[in-house]
Amino acid sequence: MDRRPIIRLIRTASAVIFVASIAGLIISSINGNNEGWVLSIGMVSAITAIILVVASAVASTTRHPDFSDVLAETIEDRIQRLVAAGADEAEVREIARMSVKLGRGL
Repeated sequence: MDRRPIIRLIRTASAVIFVASIAGLIISSINGNNEGWVLSIGMVSAITAIILVVASAVASTTRHPDFSDVLAETIEDRIQRLVAAGADEAEVREIARMSVKLGRGL
């Protein structure tokens, strides 16, 4: 399911509510600074901000790659062949660890 249109709708609605809230605060301030109106409009703005943050966090497109047992077993077999051919096992495993870090961008 593609969530982008839903998030776009939430972001657009949030922007409209934020603009309307600013206008509402200005109008309520001009009309006598009614504390009830100001608090109500402020709460609506705060709740909208929370909804926007949660929706953006939930719709994050960052995905972690799936772990492949087949690929892991293939790498382990190649490490074992290198060690059997005379390579230092600790050094080969350190190279494998460094390769994983490089792939993760660390």
